[in-house]
Amino acid sequence: MKRTLLLVRHAKSSWASPLQSDFERPLNERGLRNAPEMGKRLKAAGLVPDLIVSSSAVRTRQTATLLAEELGYDTEKIQWEEKLYHASPATIEDVIFGAPDHAATIMIVTHNPGITDLVNQLSPRFATGNMPTCGVVGATFEAAGWSQYPQAKRNVFLFDYPKNEHDAE
Repeated sequence: MKRTLLLVRHAKSSWASPLQSDFERPLNERGLRNAPEMGKRLKAAGLVPDLIVSSSAVRTRQTATLLAEELGYDTEKIQWEEKLYHASPATIEDVIFGAPDHAATIMIVTHNPGITDLVNQLSPRFATGNMPTCGVVGATFEAAGWSQYPQAKRNVFLFDYPKNEHDAE
């Protein structure tokens, strides 16, 4: 079965309250615009996830919710994972391995630097110095289940982000 993995870095967050904890930082105005924009792009490309799993930090919750709304995904079905907050690639992969096999397309919404490190491990033919805020990397592979992700030959087919003028309308 063809599997599609969508890895998303949260949208731009606010630093307006310097005493606020990092976990509690919300999106800024640009982030609140970019997340729905990226949701529209994904929907136009036919990339609607069967499952969205997100860090439970405020900015990732907002990003995942805004993406879901644009994608027509029931926001009540988003899975919140505290362990995705500033997660290492190995922790993000644990979430991927645990995805239900009936979900052909999953979306993971998380943070840097773990997401940049993980996307750079997807394929020898893809690398980025930094995953932009609200950036999306998509990869496909053939496997019976998500637990086979480590052995699968993955193909990166998408790298998009709000300031990517090539894809902007």
